[in-house]
Amino acid sequence: MPARTADLPRLQPQRRVLIVLVAAQVLSGAGLAAGVTVGALLAQDMLGSTSLAGLLSALSTVGSALAAVAVGRISDARGRRPGLAAGYLAGAVGSAGVIAAAVTGEPVLLFAAMFVYGAGTATNLQARYAGADLAAPAHRARAVSTVLVATTLGGVAGPNLAAPTGDLAHTLGIPYLAGPFLLAGAAYALAALILIVWLRPDPLLLSRTAPPHPEPDRPHPEAHRSGVLAGTLVMVFTQIVMVAIMTMTPVHMHGHGHGAAASGLVIAIHIGAMYLPSPVTGWLVDRYGRLVVASASALALLAAGIVAAIAPGESVTLYAVALALLGLGWNLGLVTGTAIITDTVPPATRARTQGLVDVAIAIAGATGGMASGLVTATAGYPALALGGGILALAIVPTVAAAARAR
Repeated sequence: MPARTADLPRLQPQRRVLIVLVAAQVLSGAGLAAGVTVGALLAQDMLGSTSLAGLLSALSTVGSALAAVAVGRISDARGRRPGLAAGYLAGAVGSAGVIAAAVTGEPVLLFAAMFVYGAGTATNLQARYAGADLAAPAHRARAVSTVLVATTLGGVAGPNLAAPTGDLAHTLGIPYLAGPFLLAGAAYALAALILIVWLRPDPLLLSRTAPPHPEPDRPHPEAHRSGVLAGTLVMVFTQIVMVAIMTMTPVHMHGHGHGAAASGLVIAIHIGAMYLPSPVTGWLVDRYGRLVVASASALALLAAGIVAAIAPGESVTLYAVALALLGLGWNLGLVTGTAIITDTVPPATRARTQGLVDVAIAIAGATGGMASGLVTATAGYPALALGGGILALAIVPTVAAAARAR
């Protein structure tokens, strides 16, 4: 009963917070996926070359990293509501800038707009932390998972609306490929509005004033650093491996004669595996602990690398299995790492630390993407896949060392 009594001031606000975050995440997921679907194609169309199309993704990643710091600092000073809302509004502004660049045919404006658009990506990921601010320690991973899985709903809808929004854009006199950014801008703006109006009380601010949860496993202050490092490294390793293998799989499949439909199916299965298992993952983390699920993440990523490395060039099925395992391993690692960070960092400094952690994740993704091409060109796709799987095994000693320091 004492634990339940301590939870009462947080229980009802936590339910409201999760409902509001889920609504905002469905919209932001649609905005994120809609833009990603055609961003590189729009750059290629405007520039007349594929050589600079990858720069668009890099700029978006850099913008995402800087936005993670900004959203974390605003949240730390004023709460989750203004921090997340500001990030989504920046994503909406970036979407509008992309549309303006497409209309005017100005490449410099396109690059600048995609830099700002990256704020939406960062905020979409940062929202998972807000779901855990008021959650009891035994339910934190499930709260994170609830927010993550909501992104899937919008993420599935966004690409499927690319054609209708393209038709709408054409009707309005806007280039067809800019159409999905109409959806992205509207979705991000609506997500910001939902947070501004309904994310009350602010979960982070309330977590600083409400009676604390009983946390017998809270690490001593000297163990905070090792906990933050462990949670960060878990997510960094999973991000590097996931992005590297995911990026080069369609290229490898294309080299074996597979068309866009086959690679699109494999990537769709991969994205589903990244988010759909979240509720089960959250339960596993809360039930069996961080070390167990982190180890499962490493094994899933290793299995993904092995299957991708040995898959015959003509086998779409095995590539789909490999990328499903890859998505699952990423999901297990992200939920576990987020739970470790939330366990370790006190509410007073939580948002700022989480923002810096997501900067590391964004840099890891960019590193994995750039390195994947170099490794594939020099050693081949099987070496990339197998090497990524082996790298993932570093997750296990990382988390084990942090557990010993508690």
